[in-house]
Amino acid sequence: MTQPPLGALGEPLVAVTHSHGGGTHTHHVPAGADAHALPRLHLTGRLLPDAEPVELWIVEGRITFEPVAGAHTLATDAWLMPGLVDAHCHIGLDHHGAVDEATTERQALADRDAGTLLVRDAGSPADTRWIDAREDLPRIIRAGRHIARPRRYIRNYAEEVEPDDLVAEVRRQARRGDGWVKLVGDWIDRDAGDLRPLWPVDVAAAAIAAAHEEGARVTAHCFDERSVAELVEVGIDGIEHGTGLGEPTIALMAARGVALVPTLINIETFPDIADAAAEKFPVYAAHMRALHARRFDTITAALEAGVPIYAGTDAGGALAHGILPDEIDLLARVGGPEFALGAASWRARDWLGAAQVTEGAPADLLVLDADPRADLDELRRPRAIVLRGRVVTTGAPPPHTHG
Repeated sequence: MTQPPLGALGEPLVAVTHSHGGGTHTHHVPAGADAHALPRLHLTGRLLPDAEPVELWIVEGRITFEPVAGAHTLATDAWLMPGLVDAHCHIGLDHHGAVDEATTERQALADRDAGTLLVRDAGSPADTRWIDAREDLPRIIRAGRHIARPRRYIRNYAEEVEPDDLVAEVRRQARRGDGWVKLVGDWIDRDAGDLRPLWPVDVAAAAIAAAHEEGARVTAHCFDERSVAELVEVGIDGIEHGTGLGEPTIALMAARGVALVPTLINIETFPDIADAAAEKFPVYAAHMRALHARRFDTITAALEAGVPIYAGTDAGGALAHGILPDEIDLLARVGGPEFALGAASWRARDWLGAAQVTEGAPADLLVLDADPRADLDELRRPRAIVLRGRVVTTGAPPPHTHG
């Protein structure tokens, strides 16, 4: 018989399910609590990134460091950290294009249950605004829909426009998104048989300027050497993948604070892409293998130069959701566990303007049994995940008898 989850002091937690928008969602509250009210919670432990001892309470979904009567002790002597951030994710998308709401919900839940409580959706053809009303799903910061040239990207993903229409489309996607626009910077040119930039430099410069006028930042998919150099030169704000980065472009990114989301777990697929293309496009296949072979050297050079780097999985196309811990593992090969954790949590939150674990902030945090800097696998077995003050999943630790 399955045992009910327990709180930190051995108290049973009960699952409360609510209907909302045609679906249901569940969170856990102490037995006997008002099922319609957010639980009052109490936690003690060490809070990353500084690992300083803290005692905090959660009231009406928000954090306070002032004692609160009647709070349920969720954890004592725990390790606490701000919820994870997947800075390159595609909720509402699979390898065919937009998916239905039920599939979208499953994707979002898979991310949440891996500790991802904030997502920068780096391009999606699906309308996912309905997720904003769901208190049990991660918050999404959207970049509108990908913008690409006709027949120069994955079918059914992008708004496809010719260069003459790029500026107008960028303005439209800036108004559709949440402060970001996503360009496809390069893709295979079948006539050339290799990667080539999609946009003339002057057109890209005008489009980036237009996005800035609309109050949006611009990022771009870039595998190739030339596309990333050109887009950084004309003022882009972020680069996705960045496998073609060279020393001059890295130096310029560092000087300007241009962000890099390398999606190392996506780059691991390059050999398979090359194998599939080798017979028809041998030059392209060799190029993709070379980019893959130097991937860790490239990202290490960017880190050492001071380029701000953040974690992203590229989930939602060919890759599954809920794999952010895998990306963190790969980033740790570049800069160590603390760097990788910051890239997927507190530094990413600062970059995207999201709250940390501070007074009055939404209670979005992970509760762990041990220091994840010593063992990144702690992320895969959290004691609890708290989203907007709700215990949405719990590892049901053994009862604690202190605190």
